[in-house]
Amino acid sequence: MVVNSVHWFRKGLRLHDNPALQEALNGADTVRCVYILDPWFAGSANVGVNRWRFLLESLEDLDTSLRKLNSRLFVVRGQPADVFPRLFKEWNVTRLTFEYDPEPYGKDRDGAIIKIAQEFGVETVVRNSHTLYSPDRVIEMNSNSPPLTFKRFQAIVNRLELPKKPLPTITQEQMASCRTQISDNHDERYSVPSLGELGFKNQGEVKSIWKGGETEALDRLNKHLDRKAWVASFERPRINAHSLFSSPTGLSPYLCFGCLSSRVFYYHLRELYVKLRRKSSPPLSLFGQLLWREFFYTAATNNSNFDRMEGNPICVQIPWDHNPEALAKWAEGRTGFPWIDAIMTQLRQEGWIHHLARHAVACFLTRGDLWISWESGMKVFEELLLDADWSVNAGSWMWLSCSAFFQQFFHCYCPVGFGRRTDPSGDYIRKYIPKLKDYPNRYIYEPWNAPESVQKAANCVVGVDYPKPMINHAESSRLNIERMKQVYQQLSHYKGLSLLASVPTIQEEAEPPLSDDSQASSSGTPSTSTQTQPSRQSIPNQTQLQQSLPPSQSHPQPQQPEPQSPAATAAASAAALVPPAQRKRGRTPEPQRSLNSKVQHTSQAKAAEQPAQTADKQ
Repeated sequence: MVVNSVHWFRKGLRLHDNPALQEALNGADTVRCVYILDPWFAGSANVGVNRWRFLLESLEDLDTSLRKLNSRLFVVRGQPADVFPRLFKEWNVTRLTFEYDPEPYGKDRDGAIIKIAQEFGVETVVRNSHTLYSPDRVIEMNSNSPPLTFKRFQAIVNRLELPKKPLPTITQEQMASCRTQISDNHDERYSVPSLGELGFKNQGEVKSIWKGGETEALDRLNKHLDRKAWVASFERPRINAHSLFSSPTGLSPYLCFGCLSSRVFYYHLRELYVKLRRKSSPPLSLFGQLLWREFFYTAATNNSNFDRMEGNPICVQIPWDHNPEALAKWAEGRTGFPWIDAIMTQLRQEGWIHHLARHAVACFLTRGDLWISWESGMKVFEELLLDADWSVNAGSWMWLSCSAFFQQFFHCYCPVGFGRRTDPSGDYIRKYIPKLKDYPNRYIYEPWNAPESVQKAANCVVGVDYPKPMINHAESSRLNIERMKQVYQQLSHYKGLSLLASVPTIQEEAEPPLSDDSQASSSGTPSTSTQTQPSRQSIPNQTQLQQSLPPSQSHPQPQQPEPQSPAATAAASAAALVPPAQRKRGRTPEPQRSLNSKVQHTSQAKAAEQPAQTADKQ
């Protein structure tokens, strides 16, 4: 029987450790490698030019690698459900292979394609290689529910066998046994499109800092592992001004697009640790970045509402403000806080920001200052961030906004003090906000406090050349802590809400993989809280919570509200908040301050010591 295989690339844009592609080659007479791209979707999707450029560069690199194996990449325009019936007929396809997609949308899409393949008598072969572990296996080990604390997730992973060893790169010998028919008009029909074809005019000549593709990914991996010191000592590098800039060893976009196999990264780290430390087995925490990624993939795999608050069983229903004007100022870097604006400018220009910079702007948008929903911030990151995995992006925003996985809402990033401690000289701000480049170090983080003479000497007058602060941080953050406190106090009065169990009590060691790639081995040290799974009805809705919170700040310089007593909250009835079946379970403990203040960020430690003052004063 003749076997005509098609391998469908989606993520997993690589030839190394690609088990589904290996299956396509096994015993095949012909093999075609396909990527399906809808140009119309490119113009309408919430994806920015940097992400599209990275994808197109990755496809070009993949095509170049396939050419060396006497093959080519077929980039087909259209929708999978429309494209495959045509390809099945035209190429007499008998086998379709692709990488398993654990995300809800991907599973629905793939299920539909498998049905179409069955109708055409085409065998489908699906293999997992985007994650280290099977999310379904982790869920099965957790009584058929996704673990919702990182501690619990680590405990399960510790009981599993090691991830499968990565497969070798596809060789010319393997491809030689499988003919790939390349037509003379291949480039005309199946070439990788340009940014202009996708609707991004005048963007083709812009030089990107992050070059897409497997070749670049493997080169960066080698550079990353050359820095052996942190592996040998197993100490995370301290964040400094240099950390804020894009690193030539950064890996997160390559893991996101599958240009780099997570299993290859995992085993390279593992083998290097064993070699340098002369120990047989490294601790799980060495793989912190990868494990946080796995954690969020597992939490999201069966939750199609993971990226939204409504209908999301693990998300606290917080009555956020709707303020499009404030959201736009944040997204466009016009908040009047140079630290925040520099971060958002770098994100828009380059498609990447340091993971602690992500923490800072996420806190500012949500619970710290503006009280705007994490969903809005997530969508901006989805557009601009190169490594915006759907699961990791949504999970990280819920985590940072204290909407899930985390309860230490009294830890807040100061938009002045945190940046100043990270980069005292302000070089980061000077690069991304050149209007402020001539400000002295003393005032560059708070130019509104500079005397008029200093502002004029720097050729940047606040309120004229650079915006005034859009909000009073000290007052707004104090108010928002009170609002969040009342949300959690109301929830903690009822039993069974164990989703409020804290994940990280040691802040410095429990950061999710928000892509500080130079610190790719960040450890995770969760709290000792345990957690059962909430039902879908366990979270109060926004209307029920809205009445119990302090009023919103609607003007740039809000007045400090009078503190409201938790007893004054107009809470909905227990029956409306929590299903009867859950009220008999153990009570969720009140939020506890971390006992290990030495490893907290300075701004967070101050917030823990003086929660009413919300971190540093300006």
